[in-house]
Parts: sequence; C-alpha cells; structure tokens
Amino acid sequence: MNIKDQVNTEKLPQHIAIIMDGNGRWAKQQGLLRVVGHEKGTFAVRESVESCAELGVKNLTLFAFSTENWNRPKIEVRTLMKLLVSSLKKEIKTLMDNNIKLSAIGCLNNLPEKAQKELQEVIDKTANNSHMTLTLALSYGSREELLTCIKKIGEKIKKGEVAIEAIDENLVQQNLYTHNLPDVDLLIRTSGEQRISNFLLWQIAYAELYFTKILWPDFRKEHLVEAILNYQNRERRFGKTSEQLS
Repeated sequence: MNIKDQVNTEKLPQHIAIIMDGNGRWAKQQGLLRVVGHEKGTFAVRESVESCAELGVKNLTLFAFSTENWNRPKIEVRTLMKLLVSSLKKEIKTLMDNNIKLSAIGCLNNLPEKAQKELQEVIDKTANNSHMTLTLALSYGSREELLTCIKKIGEKIKKGEVAIEAIDENLVQQNLYTHNLPDVDLLIRTSGEQRISNFLLWQIAYAELYFTKILWPDFRKEHLVEAILNYQNRERRFGKTSEQLS
C-alpha cells in the first residue's frame, strides 16, 4: 500500500505550519555555501505545497524568514530576498494549477521593494483560488505580532470603540496577522531542533508538535505524509479526559 493511501482524509489537519530548518547544515554537509542549501530548499517547498493540495489540507503556513533572520550575514540575506522573488515567479504556475491562494504575514514593509512588488503580484493573481491557502511568514516574529495586536486593541479602547471588558480570545484573534486562518493543528519542524523559535505562539496553543531529523532540502512528500499519519494517531483532548472524548 502506498503510504499516502494510509492517510484518513476525514481526519486531516485543517492547518499545517512548518518551520523549514536545516538549509545551512545541509549545505555544510555537502561542502557547499549556505545559500545553495536555501536554493535546494525551494524544491522541498514545492513538494510540501503540492502534497497538501493533493491530500486536501486547506491551510499551509511556511516560516520562510523571521524578524531575527535580518541579523544574518548581509550576503545571505540578499540572496534569500533574490531567491524569494525568483521562487515566486517560478511557482505561480504551481499555485494556479493547484487552485492555491497565496497570502503573507509579517512586517512585509521591511522586505526589499522588488520582493514586495513580486509578492503582491502573486497574491493578487491567486486571490480567487479556493482549494488551499498557502501563507508565507516573511520578516515574521510572533512576539512582534502579539505586540502589534495589543497596540491595535489599545487604540480601539482609546477611541472608545472597544470596552476593556469586551477583550476576549475572539478579539485577540481578529487582530492577529492570521485573523482569517484557523488555529494550527499540526506544527512540523525539520532538522532535529526541538523549539518553536518565535513562530505562531498564539496559534499553536493546542497544535500537535512533530519534530523530524530530516534537513529541509531533503524533506519530501513521504515525510509530510509521515507527519500527518503521526498526527492522526494522536489523541487530541483540548483539556478534556480520554473518557470524555469517547
């Protein structure tokens, strides 16, 4: 039996988020420059996007570039930005063929003007696609997102639009970058590291965490399916007991 045939399409995670880690280490193992690892990682992106679309996953969010990544060597940052632009141009056909809508979250104004322009063009071209939403987290940090959310709510209170007593989880959700996305069901991190790295801290409150030693450039469809199968074998209790669920 094909491993993909083992997936229960009735119990798919509705939102998968991936911390794409290990590009630099993959390159180092090959005796190559770090940027080559990032280039090879674009193939893993395509594999994951296509696999999610084929299985019927509705939302996929990829941690592409963090607010902290701006502190990396300038040549690596420049290469990553160029790679972002070229990848967006190359992948437009994949997005259209698979009826995938592109979205982006983060401090997008910090991106180079060319990257912002290309990103917006692809977002506009795919706006009416409805099979799946692919969200790129770019210049993204969860603490920054939460601070922005708090400031937005604070401004509304200051203007008298919202009472302090009205602050609840729904109001917070409405003011996050991900206000149009459901909470994350499955968070995957490659490369063997077991930390969250300031990614979607609010949204992963009840996510199942899956860590794999596979480096991101080597991540393929079968690895994504393995993560989903692992997810489907877990009991998601959301604070309840097993007896209550049964």
